[in-house]
Amino acid sequence: MRAMMLKELAPIDSNPLELVDIPIPEPGPEEILIRNKVCGVCHTDLHTVEGELPQVKLPIIPGHEVIGIVEKRGEIASRFKEGDRVGVAWLNSACGECEFCLRGYENLCVNARFTGYSVNGGFADYMVVPEKFAYIIPERLYDDSEAAPLLCGGIVGYRALRFSEIKPGQRLGLYGFGASAHIAIQVALFWECEVYVFSRSEAHRALARKLGASWTGTSKDNPQTKLHSSIIFAPAGELVLDALAVLEKGGTVALAGIYMSPIPEMDYVKYLYQERTLRSVANATRQDGEELLRIAAEIPIRTVTQVFTLEEANNVLHLLKAGKVNGAAVLQISGTKDLER
Repeated sequence: MRAMMLKELAPIDSNPLELVDIPIPEPGPEEILIRNKVCGVCHTDLHTVEGELPQVKLPIIPGHEVIGIVEKRGEIASRFKEGDRVGVAWLNSACGECEFCLRGYENLCVNARFTGYSVNGGFADYMVVPEKFAYIIPERLYDDSEAAPLLCGGIVGYRALRFSEIKPGQRLGLYGFGASAHIAIQVALFWECEVYVFSRSEAHRALARKLGASWTGTSKDNPQTKLHSSIIFAPAGELVLDALAVLEKGGTVALAGIYMSPIPEMDYVKYLYQERTLRSVANATRQDGEELLRIAAEIPIRTVTQVFTLEEANNVLHLLKAGKVNGAAVLQISGTKDLER
């Protein structure tokens, strides 16, 4: 099978993903083999490739926003049948037994494994995943490329919305307007929030206005009102001070990224006092994913995508780093015909 494999951590400018031909993996007893149809491309993939995340398993096949078809089941796997359409997200497995799993925080599991980071992911023709960690994808609402961004940007954005403690009718700030934010805004508007979008890109601001943002500007612009909650999607630590500067008393800023550059030193009274909260969002649980997919079908959420071939994975990560993807990038891996094996 074809796969875009990372053998050494390197800047994306060096095109570190290599097209290789490797055997199709065999599913374990409780796993399913998936024929990948599409895989979304996420900033986490970029951070993985460039070595900004610790303990990346090498060699690795990135990709964790997968839509595919169940091709084969392990000997005791029974949740799906061959031919079912399923999705795979960032959380690949959790032990279910550690302190965090028992408290409902499987996203913090001490033995967690992550798709495209500690186990091979979706930048390939096939992959395996524990059946308990695959998602049922509503057939009637989404084609493959529309559904893929929901599986990371959508899920993490939804958890960030919850952790921002935003309430219906309140004012929400979104910093950075890529794949995750363009989904989160649709949930926030469904909750009747007023959304303010901060982005360096005029193309991203235009998309935000098209999707219903009440105000758009850069992080240095003053929205002329205080915001009850904000979510920072961009991996830029300096945005934390910008967001806190326009946050209402008692408000929350949630950091939705898995990686962020250093946060500058701050004046406590100016930025954080008056019971303002700054908190991170780490990964997501299966419950987050299931809730997001339900609400996505109810709204319904519409994703904006740019579609590329599997072989263009390096180029897509270039574009992502440069902020030149409007909405979400998706790799088309297989079409209507089965791939040759």
